[in-house]
Amino acid sequence: MAVLLHRLGRSAYRHRKLVLGIWLFVLAALITCVGVFGGKLDDRFSVPGTESQRALDSLSKTLPEASGASAQIVFTAPEGHRITESSYTASIAGAVTEAKKAPQVGEVVDPQSSGAVSADRTTAIVQVQYPVQNAEVRTSSVDAIKNAARAAERDGLRTSVGGSVFNSNGVHIGPSEIIGVAVALLVLVVTFGSLLAAGMALLPALIGVAAGLTGLLALAPAVSISSTAVTLALMLGLAVGIDYVLFILSRHRQQLARGIDPRESVALAVGTAGSAVVFAGTTVIIALAALSVIGIPFLTTMGLGAAGAVLVAVLAAITLVPAVAGFAGTRLAPRPGTRAARRAADAEGTTGRTTLGTRWTKWVIAKPLLTVLAVAGILVTLMLPAADLRLALPDNGSAPRASTQRTAYDTISAKFGPGFNGPLLVLAETNDRTAGASSRAGAQVAEKLRTLKDVKAVLPPQPTDDPTQSVITVLPASGPDSVRTGQLVREIRDFAPDLRSATGASIAVTGTTAVNIDVSNRLSDSLLPFVAIVVGLSLLLLMIVFRSLVVPVKAAVGFLLSVGASLGLVVAVFQWGWLADVLDVPHSGPVVSFLPIILIGVLFGLAMDYEVFLVSGMREEWAHTGRARQSVVDGARHSVRVVTAAALIMFTVFAGFFPLDDSLIKPIAFALAVGVAVDAFAVRMTLVPAVLALAGRGAWWLPGWLDRILPDLDVEGSSLRKAAPTERRESEPAVAGGVGGNSGP
Repeated sequence: MAVLLHRLGRSAYRHRKLVLGIWLFVLAALITCVGVFGGKLDDRFSVPGTESQRALDSLSKTLPEASGASAQIVFTAPEGHRITESSYTASIAGAVTEAKKAPQVGEVVDPQSSGAVSADRTTAIVQVQYPVQNAEVRTSSVDAIKNAARAAERDGLRTSVGGSVFNSNGVHIGPSEIIGVAVALLVLVVTFGSLLAAGMALLPALIGVAAGLTGLLALAPAVSISSTAVTLALMLGLAVGIDYVLFILSRHRQQLARGIDPRESVALAVGTAGSAVVFAGTTVIIALAALSVIGIPFLTTMGLGAAGAVLVAVLAAITLVPAVAGFAGTRLAPRPGTRAARRAADAEGTTGRTTLGTRWTKWVIAKPLLTVLAVAGILVTLMLPAADLRLALPDNGSAPRASTQRTAYDTISAKFGPGFNGPLLVLAETNDRTAGASSRAGAQVAEKLRTLKDVKAVLPPQPTDDPTQSVITVLPASGPDSVRTGQLVREIRDFAPDLRSATGASIAVTGTTAVNIDVSNRLSDSLLPFVAIVVGLSLLLLMIVFRSLVVPVKAAVGFLLSVGASLGLVVAVFQWGWLADVLDVPHSGPVVSFLPIILIGVLFGLAMDYEVFLVSGMREEWAHTGRARQSVVDGARHSVRVVTAAALIMFTVFAGFFPLDDSLIKPIAFALAVGVAVDAFAVRMTLVPAVLALAGRGAWWLPGWLDRILPDLDVEGSSLRKAAPTERRESEPAVAGGVGGNSGP
């Protein structure tokens, strides 16, 4: 692989105008496709094959209003007044009339018909039903509902609008993300000591991100893509894109400082550091693509979309970086006597000075057992809250406190009970098609359901276009993300055989709340098998790369510690509410159900990334000197500074998405930012050197029979170093410096 990438890097340098032109052409074509054919993002959560999804699919044909999007207009009378006063009922009636005129609205149910008036007669709810899903509801329709509610405020009523139409609704690019990129640029400037080099690093990364993002959006007309999938792709594309470019460009500048010809230096950098980039990127892609085996469409889209963004970032790093470096030529080399030149010399160990990375590594391995116990103890302590992890999909109760949907949600919970925000739909079906048979069976089912413990109310059965069906709305006593609501769903399903015997009707529990519960249960059941696959993959890949048993086991354990610590902190902040006010977390409750799997998939690839860059240098020193302890110190000298910069960049990019008022993205951004910081600084740069120093020569031992059967990926570029002298003799000098055309042979 290293030799192939070496040739690719040299070719991209030589044909830099063509390579850059191809990237810009592809980007322009994708932007055009998005502009001309841009489709609507789809934020539906579905679980094919589950009871709730089958019933919901059936209702979409026989009673579209029950399975489609919904909105709620909540009216509250002024203090000392009742909502039933004639002036207020007239105002509500006017709002109902206006809501019925809104585009796409299928049905509007006034409070008198539904009985949605609070016990203290201060609050009433108008229900708005759409025969289409959230993704198909136009903004103009939602605005019309808001305007209908706003008109009632002139009569003194307080109004708020909520419902499922207020979901995550687009890609978020704002000041915090721009600040994150600006901080990343600052880190690059400090790392390289050159504004030109920092700009050269950022340009390929941003082109790659733009291509990956527009490529994903271009698929929206043909594939169901959620706004969360696009935001995750943007987040990952930025983070890994900048990091991968940093790894290759930093190697290139070190070699330029030693006087290597620019074209050969780029080729060597792509062949060595680029090999590690390809390996790390491949592990991220595999882990993210593996999300598709869970069988949940929106998670499959998220995984494949993010994997595509990472793939584009890898391609940009190994093709655009050498092309862009070709335009800069020798100007990327640190000037003699500058701080950047001294750093390059320090990394090579030619100055005799001790770098910060070397000092840190020496301090860490001075008492390796104590370091291992201390770091492991701290991380295990951070993991403890994860034992209380509860998973659910967020609703409007997780929206920003000042938003209209959060106000509506809180008002409904306070005046009607939390279960009113998460009703369950029970679809009752009979085999008897005679008139009235379905309604009689539905009434009997409703009567039986009223006897269940956690049921607050059961509404009368509603007929559908199918004469054998009726729909019964069950209002739980607890909120949609409560454990008790999940237990109630299981209890109703367990009650189904008895209901069939007593009423002749088969039932299925569905609705948004039931679907969300089924999604969370599917994800919970998939979590341990997914962890086993990822850990097993890491053991195999690292064993192949480093020809060692200790290194992969240590890496896998460190990865699990990083994930556990990150999940523990997520539970403490988002579920327990620790520091929630300080961090502006609007709601404490169950963790987003797909967060652990996303965290595991992403952090796995990033952990392998840092592992390869740090440990490969140590293994190389061990191969040259045979001194186990000293090779840990000397190997760290090459990589610690670059890995530190990469981790800071990735942390900044992820943290830049944390201020978003999005109940899906906010905890994911927090988990990834914390996970990167823990894995890079606590595990890779502290625990790893200590374990390797403790293991001594045994760290690099692999049974001979296993060594013979494992393939050699040559991530470290050993074959390249053997072939390099010959290739350099055969290559002609490249043009130094200028921004020229396709110079060279």
